[in-house]
Amino acid sequence: MIEFPKNKKIILFDGVCNLCNQTVLRVIKLDKKDKFRFTSLQSETGKAIINHLGIDTSKVDSIILYEPNQAYYIKSSAALKIIGNFGGIWEVSKFLLFFPPLIRDFVYDIIAKNRYKWFGKKDQCMIPTPDLLSKFLD
Repeated sequence: MIEFPKNKKIILFDGVCNLCNQTVLRVIKLDKKDKFRFTSLQSETGKAIINHLGIDTSKVDSIILYEPNQAYYIKSSAALKIIGNFGGIWEVSKFLLFFPPLIRDFVYDIIAKNRYKWFGKKDQCMIPTPDLLSKFLD
């Protein structure tokens, strides 16, 4: 398996999705404690992580939060766990985890299913600027 930076959580995202790319840029801006690193689902690193975790990408094709050697989260659980790491008022989002995943993921799946139609799609994965390059695994 790939060696990851110590004490970092890995966010796997759809690299061709405009919504996902904008969300990654927002997470980077809000990640004041530098807890996250990023890789696209389409990258070699992303594929290796997905294979290691045994995730079926036909069922999960938008966001995965991977905490190496600890746990991984998908869909709404991943999104809420990420938001909860920002501290301050963002920690209120942790209370949404008390709602059953079936309900949370229903809403999440509607957005995920329509994300290309509503927000558009790129021809290739986002290429990070030199300033952001250190935040990405590949």
